[in-house]
Amino acid sequence: MAALAATLAATVGGIADITATAVAATGAGDTAPVGPGTFLLVINGGGASRTVTVATPGTVAGHAVADATLVVAAGKSGVIPLTNLFRGATGRAAITYDAVTSVTVAVFTLGA
Repeated sequence: MAALAATLAATVGGIADITATAVAATGAGDTAPVGPGTFLLVINGGGASRTVTVATPGTVAGHAVADATLVVAAGKSGVIPLTNLFRGATGRAAITYDAVTSVTVAVFTLGA
């Protein structure tokens, strides 16, 4: 798994080209920081839909919470908020992909 770093989107200046911060998704999956205002951007440059899964390691009242999935259509992009719900034992979210060909990802955090 690759450890993705978050890019800060400051309120002054922001991020001019969020796609420029994207890196290739890793076949074994990736990890990312979690927290308020943190998001995973998934860019599917391929010709088929791709499913992204973010593990939900916790429970609510003793019941498992289903993992979050996002289907990104061919040639499209999607965003998943990386809230504290996805914080695993390492303090990071665990992200997997059904396939990674032509899939790039970026993590960004809204900040001051």
